[in-house]
Amino acid sequence: MLWFCAGGVAAWNVFDFNPQQIFYLSLALLFLWTLDSVSFNGGIGSLVIDTIGHTFSQKYHNRVIQHEAGHFLIAYLVGILPKAYTLSSLETLKKEGSLNLQAGTAFVDFEFLEEVNTGKVSATTLNRFSCIALAGVSTEYLLYGYAEGGLADINKLDVILQGLGFTQKKADSQVRWSVLNTVLLLRRHEGARAKLAEAMTMGKSVGSCIEIIEDTIAEADI
Repeated sequence: MLWFCAGGVAAWNVFDFNPQQIFYLSLALLFLWTLDSVSFNGGIGSLVIDTIGHTFSQKYHNRVIQHEAGHFLIAYLVGILPKAYTLSSLETLKKEGSLNLQAGTAFVDFEFLEEVNTGKVSATTLNRFSCIALAGVSTEYLLYGYAEGGLADINKLDVILQGLGFTQKKADSQVRWSVLNTVLLLRRHEGARAKLAEAMTMGKSVGSCIEIIEDTIAEADI
């Protein structure tokens, strides 16, 4: 609905349409918005908004990069190997062919998925996943004082915890522990995160990004 409203306002201001033209244009945009919501689960709207953000807002672009760098770094530090990353919905569409995927980092997480499918996740595996899931949000808080992205990450973690039968109190405790440990790791390895973000901005391969982490962090700290 956001991009539907924005389209009508933009047409009014830029093209100087008369009220009747605005009405028909608004109907067309409303139809497209409904079609997108029903057929693509809002994927087209998300793609448009994300592309506009990356194109016209350097702050938005940088925030996404730092967010994904946080995921990538924490995953590697806790022993989960990253296997791919994207920094925009458009890039994800090109690589994955899906409108319903945003920027993100993928991992070699077969062991975790196997445990989830059995309904028995070890404490070590859950702690790793929790830290990775909250790494993007934690990175944004450290750099900007608040987080704009990461809702999908939090929801995913919440679904996992509910599926494991966690009470709200136990889930909150897990989240607090994960955030604390993630923030400590990010602060300790701030230099590695900054270099990693720069490499990701340049579109470096996953192997090159891992090499940068290893070159920046002492072997004893990994």
